[in-house]
Amino acid sequence: MRKEARKSEIRRWLVAMGLSLCALVGGRAQDAATLLGEAAAAYERSNGLSAKFSIHNFSPAQNVGESFEGTIQMRGEKFVLSTPDVTTWFDGTTQWSYVGRVEEVNVTTPTGDDLRMTNPMILLNDYQKGFSATLKGESTGPNGKSVYDIELTPKTRGSDLKCVELRIEKFKKLPAAIVVELTNGTRTSVQIDAIQTGLNQPDPFFTFPKAEYPDAEIIDLR
Repeated sequence: MRKEARKSEIRRWLVAMGLSLCALVGGRAQDAATLLGEAAAAYERSNGLSAKFSIHNFSPAQNVGESFEGTIQMRGEKFVLSTPDVTTWFDGTTQWSYVGRVEEVNVTTPTGDDLRMTNPMILLNDYQKGFSATLKGESTGPNGKSVYDIELTPKTRGSDLKCVELRIEKFKKLPAAIVVELTNGTRTSVQIDAIQTGLNQPDPFFTFPKAEYPDAEIIDLR
C-alpha cells in the first residue's frame, strides 16, 4: 500500500504543479513573473475548475515508461484527483486516498510539507520563495498552437527536482503542457487536454463519499 500511496503522492504533485502554475493565465503577460502572478490571480477567480490530462513518465535508469490519463477538480485549496490507480479527495483539512484494486482508503491529515506538494494555492503563492522563473521564449505546443515556454529551477540545493518546463498557449493563455525533470534523469510530461471553469463545486464534493464505497476498508493514519 505504501508503494501505491507514494505513486499517488508523486502524481498529485505533478498534476497540482502543472495545473496550478499554468492554470488560466490571462492578461498581457510578457515575462515569467507576470505570467505566474496572473496565473495565481486567475485561479483564485476561477470559481472551481475541472481539467483532463494525460501523463507520460520515463525513467532512464530503469528504462521504464508509464502513460495514463486522469482528471482533477479544484476549488481553492480543495481537490478531487482521479487516476487509473487512485482517487483522492482533499477537503482543506482531511485527505482520503482510495485504491480500487485493494478497496482501501487511507485517511490522513497532510502536513505543511505535504500541502506544499499537493495544494495548488500554496504552490502559486509561494513559487517565488522556492523557484527561479525564466521565460525561455516561444515554441509550438503539443496541440499545434504557439506557446510561451517558462522554466522553473529550484533555489535550494540538494533538491531532487532539476527543473520544471511550463508551456502556456500564447493567445488563449491556457495551459498546454508541463515537463518535470528530476536530478536522476526521470522526466514526466503532463499534457493538459481540456479545462472548464466556473463549476463552483459544493464543499461535500471534496469529501470521501463513504456511501458509494460500502466495501472499502478505511485505514485512518491520522
